[in-house]
Amino acid sequence: MRDYDEVTAFLGEWGRFQRLVFFLLSASIIPNGFNGLSIVFLAGTPEHRCVVPSGANLSAEWLNASIPLELRGGQAVPSRCRRYRLAALTNLSALGLRPGSDVELESLEQEPCRDGWEYSRDVYRSTIVTEWNLVCDNDWKGPLSTSLFFVGVLLGSFISGQLSDKFGRKKVLFATLAMQTVFSFIQVFSTSWEMFSVLFLLVGMGQISNYVAAFVLGTEILGKSIRVLFCTLGVCIFYAFGYMLLPLFAYFIRDWRMLLLALTLPGLLFIPLWWVIPESPRWLMSQGRFQEAEDIIRKAAKTNGITAPDVILHPSDLQDLDSQKQQTYTILDLVRTRNILTITIMSVIIWMIISVGYFGLSLDTPNLHGDVYVNCFLSAVIEVPAYIISWLLLRNLPRRYSMAAALFLGGCVLLFIQLVPSRMESYSCTFYSAGDVGEIWDHICLFNSLCLHG
Repeated sequence: MRDYDEVTAFLGEWGRFQRLVFFLLSASIIPNGFNGLSIVFLAGTPEHRCVVPSGANLSAEWLNASIPLELRGGQAVPSRCRRYRLAALTNLSALGLRPGSDVELESLEQEPCRDGWEYSRDVYRSTIVTEWNLVCDNDWKGPLSTSLFFVGVLLGSFISGQLSDKFGRKKVLFATLAMQTVFSFIQVFSTSWEMFSVLFLLVGMGQISNYVAAFVLGTEILGKSIRVLFCTLGVCIFYAFGYMLLPLFAYFIRDWRMLLLALTLPGLLFIPLWWVIPESPRWLMSQGRFQEAEDIIRKAAKTNGITAPDVILHPSDLQDLDSQKQQTYTILDLVRTRNILTITIMSVIIWMIISVGYFGLSLDTPNLHGDVYVNCFLSAVIEVPAYIISWLLLRNLPRRYSMAAALFLGGCVLLFIQLVPSRMESYSCTFYSAGDVGEIWDHICLFNSLCLHG
């Protein structure tokens, strides 16, 4: 029996059909780059302090002294979550006493921000943090929204493969692209943090599902020599392009609802691709739909300007495939034998380590020294050389050595950050970038090892 690569060898490796599939599937990943990390700006936390009501009967001196100072980053700055008790300040102001000289401020009683917060608009005009006051006692809600997105990613990872095996790669790709776009659009009109977070979970499900579906569809259609190129310089670099667009959108659109709308609308541009991107002939053959698979292969030959042979799928191939098409696999097959179980456990552990490192670094860009928009853009740009390095390594070195080197590089430079004095922020950013390269490098090596050689 001939395999799919032998059946389609007459098409060549890099004809017009393959280039079309390569670039269109890669382009479908662009929205994933900015949707997955949009929370960096949607949930940005600006500088804030307690509101002192305009009706408070305070002198100008007491108004300026109403917020206690706290030590942050080695400097005394106004507290974000406390103020001096307003009733006491009103009495002291009425008595004509002056803060600091007549009254020791440290001796005054403090209270939480009972009248809300006032937010700096130097960086953000509005975020979900300023919309629903996700600060102080509620500051856990912003990170929880991010965690719920990744819960959606987890759920999507479990079900997307099963769905694409049952319904086809193409249908799942476009259904989950639609899911990501529709729920992101509904998020724009969120009326509460709870509504926003539940929708964000659903966006996470759609985001990972269409990523995996596009990845699998490309690797099944493209030839052996193009698959590694597709998985690194194709899918991943287009993801990085999407990531680069995020800080550019966010810089010019400082309102979170308008930013989310701007990030959602590009999803509509992929609707016409339904009539261009084909279903996977491999999957069709595995389902016994040989005529549909042959029609796609003949169309590919026509696109490449090649005359297809009179018989593409020989009767012997059809009989062998027909006898095997009833064989199905589930997640349980990943733990069925001792060898596969060992590989599964090690892959899961390594994948968790890489994901924590990569997303921990990417989501932490607002806390780096310097401008948040520049930091985010540089974090995206640094991915491009990382993917190129990964591609070169995958072509020339065993996966095991590549992954070990990447883990070692990423771990070492992130540990070195702890040794950098706080006054030398530029060195920390350099180590941060090197660590990001290591995590991305390892991510691609592992993903290719699992998907292409599993």
